[in-house]
Amino acid sequence: MKIAVLTLGCKTNQAESMQIEHALGNSGHQIVDMAEKPEICIINTCTVTSKADYQSRQLIHRALKNNSKVIVTGCYAELNREQLKKAGSDIEIVKNVEKDKIINLITQNISGNTKMEKSCHSITPSLHPPVILSRHRPIIKVQDGCNYSCSYCAIPMARGRSRSISEDEVIKEIKFYESMGYKEVVLTGIHLGTYGLDLKPKKSLSLLVNNILINTNIPRIRLSSLEIKEITDELLELFDEDRVCKHLHIPLQSGDDNTLKLMNRTYSVDDFVSGIEKITKKLPDIAIGTDVIVGFPGEGEFEFKNTKYLIESMPFSYLHVFPYSSRSGTKAAVLPKQVAKVIKKERADMLKSIGMAKKQDYIKRHIGKTLDVIVENRCDKGLTGTTGNYIKVLMDDANAVKEGMLVNVRILGQKDSAAVGSLAKNP
Repeated sequence: MKIAVLTLGCKTNQAESMQIEHALGNSGHQIVDMAEKPEICIINTCTVTSKADYQSRQLIHRALKNNSKVIVTGCYAELNREQLKKAGSDIEIVKNVEKDKIINLITQNISGNTKMEKSCHSITPSLHPPVILSRHRPIIKVQDGCNYSCSYCAIPMARGRSRSISEDEVIKEIKFYESMGYKEVVLTGIHLGTYGLDLKPKKSLSLLVNNILINTNIPRIRLSSLEIKEITDELLELFDEDRVCKHLHIPLQSGDDNTLKLMNRTYSVDDFVSGIEKITKKLPDIAIGTDVIVGFPGEGEFEFKNTKYLIESMPFSYLHVFPYSSRSGTKAAVLPKQVAKVIKKERADMLKSIGMAKKQDYIKRHIGKTLDVIVENRCDKGLTGTTGNYIKVLMDDANAVKEGMLVNVRILGQKDSAAVGSLAKNP
């Protein structure tokens, strides 16, 4: 059967979609895109912003228009079940905790029985079929859910409390990718820094990474988003290992203390600054990215300028900037002093411009250096790939170089938001 899997949102969603594709491929189904008229379309939705809601609805309508049977899962589906039920009989809604049941649902659909089995509440299918992925840096979900209550965020309502996957399962999955020739894995979760705190006995992210280093030979291990207070001395020590990518993504959200309190964040501006200083003192060339929300309720010119000035002073290598988006059921949705859309856009554009300049400056710092790059795509202009410190690189083509290979590239220059390089001697 032809099946399309469409994904919106975070790396956790992407990891779950990869697992769904694995299971489908292992069962003999053909994974296709929408242009190939799939019989079933699985849509893994997102609800982090109103834009994500809109994109989720658009994908659902597009699939229905394509006359596909539609299975909708993910955070938008979790929080909008009643609305989706009204969209038509060709839609099946699957809870986040039941994503590993989708393969059973499709089998039952084929046999004429569409009733879902009772959820087993596992958070990973733990399936390792012989399917080659198009993604050359596979994402490993090691944790799900969030115990925090940021006032702007609906994700804890959609994902539940923090749950961790056992070290054995994580290492088993990494060994699978290693055996298939992959050179990097990305560890991700909804709240990655709380990994292991729910396990018995308790574990930690630093222990997990250390055990991955001991028990696998995967050349590169990358961590996704972490909170500033969760980057412990023990975790930082592991960055001395060549195999741990020199890249951290640390959400700031605001550079104003009053706004951070209204957001119910767990740190002050001083906490954030001192944490970044500790990281860069140990790892001066590390890439540090961040998330920023502009136009949060009550953010006036004074608060925004505090954020702008802080960002300008910090050693960020890139920014992800989001205009505040009201989420139903959150505390921020009912706060006074909501900011006008036009002002949010102006502020977002301003910070995005600063972010682009910082990205270009970070790339320029590496001109003349030789960096390890995983080749990800072949295009008209040559090869593209990603360095360990998260620089996107455009390099000259070479017939001997294949997608997925880890190669050495000498950085020769910077163009737009990427580095330009030339293939050097392979590692």
